[in-house]
Amino acid sequence: MKDFEYVAPKSVDEAVAVLARHNGTAKLLAGGTDLIVQLREHLRTADVVVDVKKIAELMELRVESDGRLWIGAGVPCYRIYGDERIARSHAGLVDAARIIGGWQIQSRASIGGNLCNASPAADSIPALIAENATCHIAGPNGRRTLAVAEFCTAPGKNALAAGELLVAIELPAAAPQAASAYERFIPRNEMDIAVVGAGSWVKLDPAGNTIAEARIGLGAVAPTPLFAAAASQFLAGKPATDESYAQAAELAQKIAKPITDMRGPAEYRTHLVGVLVKRTLATAAARALGK
Repeated sequence: MKDFEYVAPKSVDEAVAVLARHNGTAKLLAGGTDLIVQLREHLRTADVVVDVKKIAELMELRVESDGRLWIGAGVPCYRIYGDERIARSHAGLVDAARIIGGWQIQSRASIGGNLCNASPAADSIPALIAENATCHIAGPNGRRTLAVAEFCTAPGKNALAAGELLVAIELPAAAPQAASAYERFIPRNEMDIAVVGAGSWVKLDPAGNTIAEARIGLGAVAPTPLFAAAASQFLAGKPATDESYAQAAELAQKIAKPITDMRGPAEYRTHLVGVLVKRTLATAAARALGK
């Protein structure tokens, strides 16, 4: 591993200043579970590593008065699934946070880091897309927001410009008769990379029989995680039945462009998209009814 300087700023402004001063040679460390491996294997280089876990704003996890969920970019996974309020309101994100690495990894790895690493197979990203999450970003030119669905631009690359960092991820308030779910398929029982991942969010009408809105996110089937827009829009106004879920799953399969690699052939991964979309839609709908 190449030698690097370590800094631990105490504020977002200080971190932005460090990033701007080093002009692309500084790398951010939230949990380090990806970055340290990448530096050790010479997949990335850094003159400076900027530890953001000393920045209070990036470690905040709170539910706003209007119900919106604020997740600081440095908040580790265990705090997500260990919070009963979040488990009730954003179950799909909890599903994902529980399976990012093992327990030891989850004590350090953050949802923000998982997003910034921009792996096509990241578990948190399809769940965040399904929940219509928003990124809060700070940089030399001030602050801006960007939908999580637009954040990943290529494998291992994201929309952060020079000198910018992810401050937090915001999820909309939980809606009545609405819930989410995330599932992945892996060859082993645990601690493996998704062959396919799918996250779904479903809002039912007051009677609980019809889908009012839906959102579907996909992982490991394209260079970046995907928002299945056509499949999501199709479900609006449809009965909350297995037939509707199957039709939406077929639409989701059409946007999947997986590769064949050591984890499975492209045809099998496309098939898995259909299986996991149907399952997560059904689970989300059942959760929306309190089941």
